[in-house]
Amino acid sequence: MPDETLDGHTLPNLSAEHEILRAQVRRFVETEIKPHAQAWEDAGFVPRDVLRHMGKLGFLGIRYPEQYGGSDMDVLASVVLAEELGRSTFGGVAITVLVHTDMASVHIYNSATQALKDRFMPGIVSGAKIVAVAVTEPGAGSDVKNIRTAARRDGNEYVLNGTKMFVTNGIYADLYCVAAKTSLDARPSQNISMFLVEKDTPGLRVGKKLEKHGWRSSDTAELIFDDCRIPASNLLGDEGRGFYAIMHNFQNERIVMGAMAMGEAQAAIDLTLDWVTQRYAFGSPLWSNQTIRHRLAMLAARVEAGRQLVFHAARLATRGVESTREVSMVKAYCGELVNEVMHACLQFHGGMGFMRESAIERMARDARVHAIGGGATEVMLEEIAKRMHAGST
Repeated sequence: MPDETLDGHTLPNLSAEHEILRAQVRRFVETEIKPHAQAWEDAGFVPRDVLRHMGKLGFLGIRYPEQYGGSDMDVLASVVLAEELGRSTFGGVAITVLVHTDMASVHIYNSATQALKDRFMPGIVSGAKIVAVAVTEPGAGSDVKNIRTAARRDGNEYVLNGTKMFVTNGIYADLYCVAAKTSLDARPSQNISMFLVEKDTPGLRVGKKLEKHGWRSSDTAELIFDDCRIPASNLLGDEGRGFYAIMHNFQNERIVMGAMAMGEAQAAIDLTLDWVTQRYAFGSPLWSNQTIRHRLAMLAARVEAGRQLVFHAARLATRGVESTREVSMVKAYCGELVNEVMHACLQFHGGMGFMRESAIERMARDARVHAIGGGATEVMLEEIAKRMHAGST
């Protein structure tokens, strides 16, 4: 199949290496996640030995250089990983892994000093060190400029004070990438910095474990920083450039979440197709009902369209093409579509879809956050609208 082109940019198709990765992750999901993940749902976290196993197989370092034990692959590889983890039907497991690989550790790799990268990246890739990112606060979510956590320089240290909320991997992480204000005088976009805080640093504590509607196997926490002192060398990048780092990494995060959502949606359609072809009502399989067949067929078409949108945005990112518009479309479209798919699929499962023992019930709960986390749908639509208006003037 020839490569696609857009505005003179080559958009490569998936390579043999990508397809090998897909097969390996799918096999791991079938043998190591699905048989055990319900117990992780009940426990509220993914066991560390599972993450180390994933590290040993190379899944946690697909985007990082060989010098750290990685595979040095591209954005498309993250899409493949996210799709297959989404297909597991356990969103909490998927997000535990993807926050580590594509949403948190990227701050260290992209911005840390060489000394910090040499110290921590091998453990991040192997699964010995799990990473969380702490940006959201009780009063600031997508509006990153309004965070209140502050970092004050004191000699060779920074002193952090504030509270972070909804931190995925927050309870059991070893490393935290934390956003804090370092200036009261600079413009809002230039007064935020990112810091690396190690677990058990004095002044850092888990305020409470947060109980969630879905993603039950993902440990999520409130973090409190109370005169938390860290070395000045733990500043990630330049002081005052944290907002730009967060916005840059949001692009990758939103592509990955779109891929995860489409993996979940496809898995839900597959489960539901199996159910409606075997479940009888009024003397015939549910599949004999044209309304059900056509509804599933249209959803399948829209999920395929969503996947193509994800891959399109990933290919643009791989080529270094500015793609905020396309990535915002991915996040908005896929976040809403996965919820529409789950609603229909649960409906077609009937009473069983309402039972905790059914996969579709869990998946419907897990999917709800896709329209919220990583940039709410309304925020994404505003990003698209701004660029529509700019293009028309």
